[in-house]
Amino acid sequence: MKKLLSLTLSLAMVFTLCACSPKEAEATPTPAPAVSETPAATATPAPAPSQEPFRFTRENFPRLDGSTANVPLGQAIAAVLLGESRESVSDLIQFNKTSRAYYNLVDGNADLLVVAEGGEDSYAYRDEHGKKWRMEPIANETLVFFVNADNPVDGLTLDQVRDIYSGKITNWKEVGGADAPIQAYQRPKGGGSQAIMDKEVMGDLPMMEAPNIDYVVSSMEGIIEAVRGWDDRPEALGYTVYYYASDMGMTDGLKLLSIDGVEPNDDTIRSGEYPIHTAYYAVMDSETPADSPAGILFDWLLGQEGQDLIAHEGYVSVLEPSKREGKLTWADAVRPYTGSKEATA
Repeated sequence: MKKLLSLTLSLAMVFTLCACSPKEAEATPTPAPAVSETPAATATPAPAPSQEPFRFTRENFPRLDGSTANVPLGQAIAAVLLGESRESVSDLIQFNKTSRAYYNLVDGNADLLVVAEGGEDSYAYRDEHGKKWRMEPIANETLVFFVNADNPVDGLTLDQVRDIYSGKITNWKEVGGADAPIQAYQRPKGGGSQAIMDKEVMGDLPMMEAPNIDYVVSSMEGIIEAVRGWDDRPEALGYTVYYYASDMGMTDGLKLLSIDGVEPNDDTIRSGEYPIHTAYYAVMDSETPADSPAGILFDWLLGQEGQDLIAHEGYVSVLEPSKREGKLTWADAVRPYTGSKEATA
């Protein structure tokens, strides 16, 4: 009886297992771990090697040319960027006057000019040779008029200046001075000062012929000395660029005239309040690469450090000079100019 009961139970278990669904019989798989939503970290690229700053050397220094009024600036630029004294770089700064400098640029005999604005002949020569320039102002400049310190006249209008140099006004009494003829000195054609006089002052009005050759003075120092001591009488009148007037002791026996009631000084020239305005320019061929030595120097002159050097050298910079504390980092390399003042700009 026991054996029969045991067999019956065993058969019952077999039928029960066979009756189960195959899916129900399978083991339930363990669920896979959830995939993270966070993106995989990206590898940080190695930093690019830092580029070495460009260094000027005597071998790569651009061939500079320019106006003789810019010789001190050219020397300062070379001294600072080459780390030499002003005297030791003088062989690199052989400026050839304004017009000749422009010709040299066109002819490929100069890489970069530091120069006053040229005359019409300079632009005509450029156009004849199919050249184009990149030309940017780096310093403000103007033309100032001066008389003997004993002359009672303190200022002129721009129209009076034009009338004097066109021959319409010939006596100081016509402009509030003594009854004496005006001895009006001129500068020769081809120089920077005369180019400014022709373009910014006279315009379409032709200048009168000088009474004689003695009234056309080729050097800045010559015209200053002529007006300071003209026969010990105060009838003389002359003009020069502001840089020379501020650099050469104009208060010693001379005085600058206001024009249209405005005295020439750094502030009135930079602001444009003084009515005669021109500039000194950096000029290079328009096809000169920006990363060439000439291109790098060009941009440096337009930047703050170059502008600070320009102001340090006594020119009226385009940008306001930096309010630096302490000594300029390059001041020791740029000592005051002690060369000849026999300039012909």
